[in-house]
Amino acid sequence: MKNNKIVIYIGLVAIGLLLGWLLFSGSSNEQTEHNHDEVAETNQMWTCSMHPQIMQPEPGDCPICGMDLIPAETSADGLLADQFKLTENAMALANIQTSIVGNGEIKDNTIKLSGKIVINEDETATQPAHFNGRIEKLYINSLGQSVKKGQAIAQVYSPELVTAQQELITAYQIKDSQPELYKAVRNKFKNWKIDNSQLSEIETTGIIKTQFIIYSHVSGVVSEITVNEGVHVMDGRPIFKVTNLATVWANFDVYENQISLFKKGQEVMISTNAYHNKEFKGTVDFIDPLLNTKTRTVTLRVVLTNKNDVFKPGMFVEGYINGKSSSKGQILVIPSTAVLWTGKRSVVYVKTHSTQPVFEIRKIILGNKIGDNYEVLEGVNNGDEIVTNGTFTVDAAAQLQGKKSMMNKDGGKTMTGHEGHLGMDNNASKKESDLTNMNERLEVSVKFQEQLKVVYNDYINLKDALVTDDVKKASTNATNLLNNLGKVDMKLVSDNNAHTHWMSLEKEIKSASITISKTTDIKIQRDHFKHLSLNLINVVQMFGVKEKVYVEFCPMGDNNKGAYWLSKEEKVINPYFGKAMLTCGEVKRLIAQ
Repeated sequence: MKNNKIVIYIGLVAIGLLLGWLLFSGSSNEQTEHNHDEVAETNQMWTCSMHPQIMQPEPGDCPICGMDLIPAETSADGLLADQFKLTENAMALANIQTSIVGNGEIKDNTIKLSGKIVINEDETATQPAHFNGRIEKLYINSLGQSVKKGQAIAQVYSPELVTAQQELITAYQIKDSQPELYKAVRNKFKNWKIDNSQLSEIETTGIIKTQFIIYSHVSGVVSEITVNEGVHVMDGRPIFKVTNLATVWANFDVYENQISLFKKGQEVMISTNAYHNKEFKGTVDFIDPLLNTKTRTVTLRVVLTNKNDVFKPGMFVEGYINGKSSSKGQILVIPSTAVLWTGKRSVVYVKTHSTQPVFEIRKIILGNKIGDNYEVLEGVNNGDEIVTNGTFTVDAAAQLQGKKSMMNKDGGKTMTGHEGHLGMDNNASKKESDLTNMNERLEVSVKFQEQLKVVYNDYINLKDALVTDDVKKASTNATNLLNNLGKVDMKLVSDNNAHTHWMSLEKEIKSASITISKTTDIKIQRDHFKHLSLNLINVVQMFGVKEKVYVEFCPMGDNNKGAYWLSKEEKVINPYFGKAMLTCGEVKRLIAQ
């Protein structure tokens, strides 16, 4: 009996131990897993997209601006001071492409130059006034008008000639007795270029003329008109200039390091977009001995025979000259689409991370232009990966992130404060002098800036439509932008570098606007509006629109990666979220007039 009780007790203890193991082992494992998760969560750091200096071990609100913190691995930590990162979405929208720099063997050492057709100044003549008077009627009133020698060009009233005619009539009456006096008075009219037929009419009729016709003594095409009807002219003052377009000049810019490659008498093949698949032959006639210190170039001139008026002054042309390269055998070359320049310096963007869209600007020194490539003398190395398409979008991103860029060689943001993602407090907003961007600007004509301003106004209308979530109006305004973009006269941009930059930016603006105009999906519209904004920011920064422009930023745009836009006013009204978050954002900079 006693033994049976012992067996029962042992059995109960064993069952108890088994139940305890079953019950508490799972809890222990669960606790272990829970502790592991806590450790993992503890290792995860959280930061603010607007204030990367904020690092916290758990999610929450930014202590500076109140924004939701994001995982630290999504921030740009680990980048060097001059580096910046683009989103995959931005890379796709802008079609940003890169290529590897490599040593290339040059089979064709043809040097390519960019230039412009101008009038041959050696074939230019001036038609002056030969006496004092007032122009009653001007028969030459438009540039490009053809004039022939002996053609009537102006009708002039001259008190001086009225007096002289009275002397002529008197001298004519006594010419038999005083022939020398008559001859002297008549010669005075010859000095004024009054022809004999007019003088004979005055002598025989005795009637004094109140107006005289000035006849051209030159032939050609009118290239400049210097007077208007009703103005007073003095003896010797130019009325107009004419040029003979039988020959014209093609002026090309040659960089300082290329000067030694050229000499007078070299044969040049000329091409122009006006006549595809057609080349014209000329020779180097003149190389300017003076260097332009602003562009570091000299002018190389080619005289062209202009049969059938093929070449029009102002036309852009390209010249191809066979010459030696600056290196022997192997040279380092990059596509011309990769190069950005302000006339003072040339830069490219280098992709510094093999698997991440991380970039930095690199100053380079160029050699010859060979076909569609440039020799690179300094700045990049064999194997570097550089941006070759979408370069302006990358440059705009660099500017807006306060990094070194083409137009801002020193980098640095012009505004570092943050007034909160719910909008700026007007009482706390910074002074305009603190916001104003002081970057370089390319010089263009006021008329070109006025045409850009029309495009900019269309952009503002598009932005306002996105603010109100109006997809149809956004599409219409994008169409208006496209139409006015087509009216921008690229001929107004006479500087070759500015012209090249504008053509690249115009292409990107057009691409984004077409997509916005053809869709009624507001998400797609806003995606491409971001790309449109980046390029238009570059346009306004580079050329100006004669108006103050605010650059504004929403850190929550593009899936918390941030998005920029332009505005006419400091007040933040967000086009990326519309009514959902109307005042989300801040002013990043002010682009001055």
